Amino acid sequence: MTDPDQLRLLAVHAHPDDESSKGAATMAKYVAEGVRVLVATATGGERGSVLNPAMDRPEVWERLPQIRVEEMARAREILGVEQEFLGFVDSGLPEGDPMPPLPEGCFALLPVEEAAAPLVALIRRFRPQVMTTYDERGGYPHPDHIKTHEISVHAFEAAGDPDRYPELGEPWQVSKLYYHMSFTLPRTKALHEAILATGSESPYAEWLAKWDPAHDISHRVTTRVPCGEYFPVRDAALIAHATQIDPLGRWFACPVETQQQVWPTEDYELARSLVDTPTPEDDLFTGIRSEVTAR
Repeated sequence: MTDPDQLRLLAVHAHPDDESSKGAATMAKYVAEGVRVLVATATGGERGSVLNPAMDRPEVWERLPQIRVEEMARAREILGVEQEFLGFVDSGLPEGDPMPPLPEGCFALLPVEEAAAPLVALIRRFRPQVMTTYDERGGYPHPDHIKTHEISVHAFEAAGDPDRYPELGEPWQVSKLYYHMSFTLPRTKALHEAILATGSESPYAEWLAKWDPAHDISHRVTTRVPCGEYFPVRDAALIAHATQIDPLGRWFACPVETQQQVWPTEDYELARSLVDTPTPEDDLFTGIRSEVTAR
C-alpha cells in the first residue's frame, strides 16, 4: 500500500548499471530527502559484455547473468533505492555490416503493448508522481534503450486509463515524465576545459572532435537538479557494477571535485506534464510538492 503523503519517483532503465550512470545522484538526493524511489530494470543484462579488464575471466563469463543481478543488488543498496526487474531478456548490441538480426524473443523485438504491461502494473502498484526514462533515441541507439523509451511513454499514457489493461490494477496517472539529458555539448565542453585548465589531459578530446553540433540536445534541457554532493554516491554505485565499469576508465577520468564545481547538476527534459510547472526547473517534483509532503 502506498502512502498518499509520500513523494514517489519511478526510474525506468534498460539494464543493470544504467540506473547508476544516468540520474543516480538525483535519486540519491531524493532518497536522502525522504522520497521513495523505485528503479524498474527492463532486462537482466544477460547479453552484456565484460567491460572491465580486471573482471574478464572465464569464471565471470560463466556466471555473468547472475553476477549482474548481484551487482544490481549492491548498487541498489548504495543508492538507497528500491528496484525490480520487469523480466525481459537483453537484446544485446548488434555489431557488423550488415547488422545481424536481434535474438528471437528478446526485449527489443516484443510488441510495445506486450512489453509495457509489466510497467503499467508496476506504475499502478507503486503510484509514482514522477517517472524518468530515455528520450526517443534511447540516450544512445541501443535497441533495449529505444524499447525502454517506447514502453515508458506507452505506460505513462496507459496506466491512468481504466479502459486499458483493466486486469492490471486500479488506474494511476503519473503527473510528470522526464528524459535524461546526460551527455550534452555544453556540459562536455565545460568539463573538458576545466580539466585542461589544470594541465591534465582531457578524456573528452576525442568525443568533442567527433561531435556534430547539429545533434546536440542541450536546447531540450528544461530541468537541472542540483545534486553534486551525491556524485560520490553515484560513483560508488557505478563501481558496484564491476563487470561493466572500469574504475580506471573514462567514467572516472574527470575528478569528482571538478564535476561538482563546473557542472553540479543532472539534467532532464520535461517531456510530459499534467501539472502546472513553469520551466526552467530545479526539482522533478515542481508543481507536485504543494499537494504532497515528503516524509
